[in-house]
Amino acid sequence: MKTVIITGGNSGLGYYCAQEIARSEDWYVIIACRSQDKATQAIEKLRKQTSSTRLETMLLDLASLASIRQFAQEFARREIPPLGAIVCNAGVQFIQRRAYTEDGFEETFAVNHLGHFLLVNLLLKQLVAPARIIFVSSDTHDPDKITGMPAPHFTNPKLIAKPEQDNFLRDKSVGIAGRIAYTTSKLCNIFCAYKLSHRLQEQGYSTEQNLITVNVFNPGLMPGSGLAKDYPPLARFVWYFILPVLRILPKVNSIKNSGQALARLVLDPELESVTGKYFSGWEMIPSSQESYDRAKAKQLWDTSIELTQLTPEENILT
Repeated sequence: MKTVIITGGNSGLGYYCAQEIARSEDWYVIIACRSQDKATQAIEKLRKQTSSTRLETMLLDLASLASIRQFAQEFARREIPPLGAIVCNAGVQFIQRRAYTEDGFEETFAVNHLGHFLLVNLLLKQLVAPARIIFVSSDTHDPDKITGMPAPHFTNPKLIAKPEQDNFLRDKSVGIAGRIAYTTSKLCNIFCAYKLSHRLQEQGYSTEQNLITVNVFNPGLMPGSGLAKDYPPLARFVWYFILPVLRILPKVNSIKNSGQALARLVLDPELESVTGKYFSGWEMIPSSQESYDRAKAKQLWDTSIELTQLTPEENILT
């Protein structure tokens, strides 16, 4: 038996992913969530639905570098099965206000990318191969796809973290800037995953005998998910009550189906040697052309180390 950590597993996509994995006797599931009450309610519900007792919660606020470090330290002290998978699922989007973390970073970038970057790097010491890491991204990262969202704006990652210093974003409306922050963060998820996959192999931590795979998951359009929390009232109503009825249409997915597809990246033995790939639902497809830019991926990785103040003592990768 091994342990899987699912960030944001208390609701939506993460919840249904946890539900699917909890049905397997091979996995001990940890739901990492910033609300103890919501996490406890989710665990109680999952226990009833799956009859599994291999479930617990841990507090984690991805908007706080201190909270992430505390989580990693506490996890290392737990007497539980070895860590075999990390699902970086939690995500936020702000379109009515500019939000910043206690560390001074734009919150969409901080939670969706920086928080998961730091979390995974801190947990690599605990990861026992064969193991799997999954980053949840979005097809909105790809400007060639019709998603209704603006194209990502990847520049100096320091400007992504502090967009008020970016001339391109400074004059954008809050709504447009917020959507750009989201699509850019989803591109960063892919840069991070591909770079991590490459580095684990390059430095000998992932081998043919003991693989640590890193892949990306796009759940597609999922009306009813929590991403609409910061939408205006009418848009929230449409998102939560109107669009879910349209699941019969192409490219409109149920949260449950997408959660099961995400869980597959942890459970499916046929994927045990697949790494550095992008999955849209149940299908492996290419990600955007920009997402394969290794120079940008390296720039993001190096800057993320600087912004999170990740030390050599905390990280096994050189």
